[in-house]
Amino acid sequence: MNDMLALFVATLNITVPVFAMVFLGLGLKRLGWIDDTFIGTASSLVFKGTMPALVFLSIVRADLDHALRPGMLLYFACATLGTFLLLWGWAIWRIPLKERGEIVQGAFRGNCAIVGLALAANLYGDLGLSMGGILMGVVILSYNMLSVVVLSSYLGDGRTSWSAIARGIITNPLILGVLAALPFAAFSWQLPQWLETSGDYFARMTLPLALICIGGTLSMRSLREGRQLALSASLMKMISVPLVATAFAVLLGFRGTELGVLFLFFASPTAAASFVMVRAMGGNDRLAANIIAISTLMAALTITLGIFLLKLSGLV
Repeated sequence: MNDMLALFVATLNITVPVFAMVFLGLGLKRLGWIDDTFIGTASSLVFKGTMPALVFLSIVRADLDHALRPGMLLYFACATLGTFLLLWGWAIWRIPLKERGEIVQGAFRGNCAIVGLALAANLYGDLGLSMGGILMGVVILSYNMLSVVVLSSYLGDGRTSWSAIARGIITNPLILGVLAALPFAAFSWQLPQWLETSGDYFARMTLPLALICIGGTLSMRSLREGRQLALSASLMKMISVPLVATAFAVLLGFRGTELGVLFLFFASPTAAASFVMVRAMGGNDRLAANIIAISTLMAALTITLGIFLLKLSGLV
């Protein structure tokens, strides 16, 4: 019993700091210490600058023999496609036509770039950051393509702009950060000490600033107004998807760091980018916001419980 309690406390030490920053952001917004202008500017800084720097430095310092896991990358891509198709089938069966696109996207598109990376860093340190940073390339590619496919099937004129998708992926700052870092890691190139130190200062802002921004965007009013559809999508995202995807990963032999990073990425709450895409395509952005809020609040419990059970079973 004492060992189990110690393991649970160790699990809380991994997850609580991450979600504490999210709730801090929510509190700061309610107190008026941060506002929408700050959140917009800070989010842009994270996306365009500090997070690519964080990913770049984590890969530059990585041993690619340990951080680059082709099997893990392939499994994440296949599992994402598989769960996406299952969710779409479920939505055709259970969800009204006019809100089907928002529900499917909200149920599969996770906030891996912030919550997933933050938890991977807490759980595995620099190795988790490096593995997660490389995996982000697959995340960005698959999430953007599948989101546009399902949303364009139900919103707008029904046509998919593949050129716009490709342009968005190629110019994504995180993709550029990963691509820029790979030669440094592969050939063991060294950055000048002053540049690496300055980059560290800049990159260390990423996770706390990004998590505070997530908290600042949560709306308790939207949560109170949340309907059954938003709750259904959130339950799929936070329970069904990580449970199915992680179970298949275990059956295929994934263990340790690989399994832990995969679980954290599959278990991440719905990404804020889903709201942006739905709004841009003229969909039900209130529903998208509700899914983000509910899944983010659920994540504090579901991810903590998931990590605890994986550790208890000796799988990670």
